[in-house]
This record gives sequence, C-alpha cells and structure tokens, in this order.
Amino acid sequence: MSASIIDGKAIAQETRERIKAQVAELTFLPGLAVVQVGDDPASTRYVSHKQKDCEQVGIYSEKHHLPETTSQSELLDTIRGLNARSEIHGIIVQLPLPNGLDSHVAINAIDIRKDVDGCTTANLGELVSGNERLVPCTPRGTITLIQSTGMTFEGKKAVVIGRSILVGKPVALLMLNRHAVVTLCHSRTPDLGAEAREADILVVAAGRRGLVTGGMIKPGAVVIDVGINVVEGKLKGDVDFESAKEVAGHITPVPGGVGPMTRAMLLENTLIAAKMQAAGD
Repeated sequence: MSASIIDGKAIAQETRERIKAQVAELTFLPGLAVVQVGDDPASTRYVSHKQKDCEQVGIYSEKHHLPETTSQSELLDTIRGLNARSEIHGIIVQLPLPNGLDSHVAINAIDIRKDVDGCTTANLGELVSGNERLVPCTPRGTITLIQSTGMTFEGKKAVVIGRSILVGKPVALLMLNRHAVVTLCHSRTPDLGAEAREADILVVAAGRRGLVTGGMIKPGAVVIDVGINVVEGKLKGDVDFESAKEVAGHITPVPGGVGPMTRAMLLENTLIAAKMQAAGD
C-alpha cells in the first residue's frame, strides 16, 4: 500500500487564506522588505514569488535591489534604514550574496523583531531556549506538514538527517520542544540506515539526491523530504520517492512538498512580527 502524499501546495494555500483573513482584521498593513544584491537569476525568481505571495494575502512588500558592486557598509546602511522604518515589520536579505559580502554580518544587522527568516544569532538562540518567536521558515513549514498527517510528536522517535543552521538544527529543536525523542544525523553517522529505520518521523535535509531509500524507512513513518537537487533540469529530493512511498505512511513530494510551505511561512512570520511590534514586544 502506497503512502499518502502530503500536498504542500494545498496546505500552503490554506495557510495563505488564513493569513489573508487575519491581515484583513488588522488596523494597519504589515510590511515586508526584501534586499537583493546583484542579479542572480534564481534569487530574482525567488524574490518575485515572495512579492506575489505578499500581494495575495494583503501584505505590503518592497524590493531593494542593490548592484553587484555594493559594499558591505552600503548593504548594512540599507538594512539599518529599513530597521528604522516603522511601516516595515519584516526584513529578509536574499541569499546568496555576491563574493566579498559577509552574509552572517548582514543577517545579524537585521532588527531581531524584523528577522522574518529567523536566522539572526539572537533568534536562533531564542529557539534553543525554547522560545519560538521568529523561527526559520522551512523548519516551521516542516512542523506544519507533519502535523497535517495527524502525527503527534510526544514520545515519538524523530530522526533528522542534515545539521545545517537553516534546516537540520532548527527542525530538531522544534521537535524537541514538542517532546519528540530526536536524533540528529550527519555525514559522520556510522550507520545512517539503522538510525533512519528507527524513525516514526524522518526529516531529510542533507542535500544529496536519493540518499534515503525505501529500505531505510520504518513502515508507516512520516517522511519529510527537504532536499532540492537539480538533475537534468528537474527537481529531485534527498529521498528516493518511488521506493520510499511503498514503505512510508505519509511522504512529501519534490517539488510540491516543503517548498510551498517555506514561502507560506515567510508570510506567517511577517504577520507574527507585525503583531509583536504593534503590541510593543
């Protein structure tokens, strides 16, 4: 019996509709600013998607497109200017930045109340402390997708493959906060298959196409594939979908799984940030 496919597109649309209704109830307009440096085609496409998403739910958005030759100090000046504007509630710096610019410095220049990517050192520290204010979008979306299956976290064995600061570590912390028993695996894990086969919830974010096969999955497990790998012009995940779907209980496809949720969670974080700032938090 094949796994149930977790429809990230449909869940993201439901999320946008809920956000749109909440935005309509506000007495002010939430604002999101995106800073892009240079003309990377993928970045330009992502920024365009984000602006369309904002328009759909009634969030004001603006793009600050800086030239490839922008210096670190000029980038920081742009970010500080946005920090000072009360009508801008969320700021993101589109990555990757051109060579010579320090993304860590740029991201940490964002006011933590406006850090809707949840990537400043301060907000990641809040997550470690168990305080989920503004958390990274992909991990937040991953939790929503798992919850959509009816799977509970408390006492469940959760395995995360990949330890990046953007996905692996934050999603492990989010599940730990929900009382899952979490194992974080990586390239030095001696027997990855043995660890994965213990998982009731398996999140794969290693950036290696087809890393996880059906033989590495516990029957009935929830499998979330965060991997994005371009193969002959097509997107492929870190999970071998065809073999995995014969074993898992629920599984996300690539594309159409985690990706749409990441974009929806940016909108949710912007709404959360706007409400916090309006309340003086």
